[in-house]
Amino acid sequence: MDFSLTEKQKMIKKITREFAEEYIAPVAQESDQKSELDPTVLEKMKELKYFGSCIPEEYGGAGLHNDTISFAIITEEIGRVDASWAITTGVHASVCAYPIYRFGTEEQKQKFLIDLAKGIKIGAFCLTEANAGSDAGGVQLTAEKDGDEYILNGSKIFATNGGISKTLLVVAKTGEKDKRKELTVFIVDTDTPGYSVGVKEDKLGVRASNTSELVFQDVRVPEENILGGLGSGFRIGLQILDYGRISIASQCVGLGQACLEKAIKYANEREQFGQKISRFQGIQWKIADMTTDIESARLLTYRAAWMCDQGMDYGLSGSMAKLVASEAAMKAAHQAVQIHGGYGTMKAYAVERYFRDAKMGEIYEGTSEIQRLVIANHMLRKK
Repeated sequence: MDFSLTEKQKMIKKITREFAEEYIAPVAQESDQKSELDPTVLEKMKELKYFGSCIPEEYGGAGLHNDTISFAIITEEIGRVDASWAITTGVHASVCAYPIYRFGTEEQKQKFLIDLAKGIKIGAFCLTEANAGSDAGGVQLTAEKDGDEYILNGSKIFATNGGISKTLLVVAKTGEKDKRKELTVFIVDTDTPGYSVGVKEDKLGVRASNTSELVFQDVRVPEENILGGLGSGFRIGLQILDYGRISIASQCVGLGQACLEKAIKYANEREQFGQKISRFQGIQWKIADMTTDIESARLLTYRAAWMCDQGMDYGLSGSMAKLVASEAAMKAAHQAVQIHGGYGTMKAYAVERYFRDAKMGEIYEGTSEIQRLVIANHMLRKK
């Protein structure tokens, strides 16, 4: 059992860390305050193919579609500097571009995937509605067949990247079968008449990332834009979320790592009672717990990524990774603020932003409660 990274993975980690520290770190605090992403960073990310990290080179990507660990490393290193950029690129790549690569037809890949992989267009996955969040089967947005088109009506909320996206994966109700809703995933071009962006959410954390309401009023989508087949939306949606949870777990590992590093730096500088506070056992135990939690989360995340690359069922591992990583990041952020004391509550210190960002990880891509349900149901079904 080898836990070491390959030389290629080490290089990817090094390059991404250098990029994040040079281009993202200097503007992260300002981006959080303005609640918008820096366009210069966006252009640099295109150059390094971060938007197509898990897409083959033939479609304009970085060719890491069989190396999910490298995708996790990229997301982790970006998340270590700014969770807003990690969720932006992670959602785009893992739950929009990658599903089109995995489930799409060649025509759909040529039409949509290449622009997504190159970052020319930003993508989003649209599932959540007012009555459909944790209950994915509660989707009310309808898609009614009209000739060789489907007419979409309804709205989505909390769509990450929603307001800046040009390509959407939209889960819609296409009927009922055996008294159960039949759901289908549609690829929607946002230039289609009838589509509009509603409220842009003013969030607690990851404030620079765009989270918006999306409105569909008689939006006509050609039948050829159905992803993976009519009525397969629930199954495909769950598989999309499985892959997305590796991305969120990676982001949270990076954020937790940032909290740990800031806490260690401050503890080694701050003096009280005639000595560095890092000399106090209470502080040392906090650092020890943070380190252990984060490394545990990293190992679970890399394991889920490895299982994905081996063609194994990684749904359970992905849920465990997302659960442990998001809660590890939240605990690390809490302790980092505590170690900083009063300074930890000030916006001049990055740990204040980390604390707000960390809470988001326990909510999106399936709450901690949903992850526990997924894990428990899987174990209770085992024979």
